[in-house]
Amino acid sequence: MTEDGIITPAGKMPLSGATWTVTDMSRTEEKIPTHAIVLAVVFLVFCFLGLLFLLMKERNTAGHVQVTVNSGGKFHSTMIPVYDPMAVHHIMQQVNYARSVSI
Repeated sequence: MTEDGIITPAGKMPLSGATWTVTDMSRTEEKIPTHAIVLAVVFLVFCFLGLLFLLMKERNTAGHVQVTVNSGGKFHSTMIPVYDPMAVHHIMQQVNYARSVSI
């Protein structure tokens, strides 16, 4: 992005009046890891405290964020892969900044 334009593979677009769109297509899954299940079974034999191992959780984020810009009769879209929920937040902040200077 320059002072007066947006440079994309589709060509240079005027910054003024640009329309930015962000679509979050990521997902975060939470599951109990295999080693927690094994530990719960092993320690269940000795005492019922082994069930506490089932409280262990593992979070995985996968997917992408789609960012599109439309200005001056041109359109460009890109997919940005994300592996962390904070990455989605960071991309949203960057697009909000681009929106603020596109007015």
